[in-house]
Amino acid sequence: MKILIIVAHPDDEVLGMGGTLKKLSKKNHDIKVVFLATGIFARRSEKFTNETKYEIDKNLTKKMKEQIKKLRLDAKTALKILGIKDIEFFNFPDNEMDKISNLEITKTIESIIKKFNPEIIYTHTKNDINVDHRAIFNATITATRPTEKLNVKKVICFEVPSSSEWNFGDTFSPNIFVEIKKELTYKTKAIEAYKTELKKFPHPRSAQALDIIAKRWGTVSGFDAAEAFELIRELDNN
Repeated sequence: MKILIIVAHPDDEVLGMGGTLKKLSKKNHDIKVVFLATGIFARRSEKFTNETKYEIDKNLTKKMKEQIKKLRLDAKTALKILGIKDIEFFNFPDNEMDKISNLEITKTIESIIKKFNPEIIYTHTKNDINVDHRAIFNATITATRPTEKLNVKKVICFEVPSSSEWNFGDTFSPNIFVEIKKELTYKTKAIEAYKTELKKFPHPRSAQALDIIAKRWGTVSGFDAAEAFELIRELDNN
């Protein structure tokens, strides 16, 4: 089965579905992960930390471009741990995809779908504080509108800890739960590969927090550890 994961930033795929990715790769599915945004420039910093300034000079731009290279190497390392080799990076602006038209993002996703021809697509939930995540959800739904030529049977969304849960008042509401007891250690190792993105507990983007989140979803679904998803659309022609 061909499975496409469309995310904004490197680390979103591990935070949202690292355990499930490992589980799917062990079943030898054909999996592709696409990163649409850079994941760096919004910080306006040469130290991988957020700064309050907006305007940046050429020197800082150059340094952040080097950070992007490092982040992408970490992404490849993380996905290797999860058994994923097919990876593609794009250069949409970090945390400013709301400046890009839905049409441009949609056309990009349509092109990816046309080349890869997936049966299942995973992407961000719309109930998320991050503008890039919301933009990608909207474009993915547009790009996967049902037609005779489209092979996509399911569109499924996931949360991203440190982003989705902070969208107070309009929260992620899952209806699919995947047991990841055996895969949780791989998810932890994968997020630890993102050296510049990992935070200290109790930040939700920490290894300890991901363990707690997995066990919390386990209490909801009757598993020792789980990842949560929301089925947006399923087409069954059998």
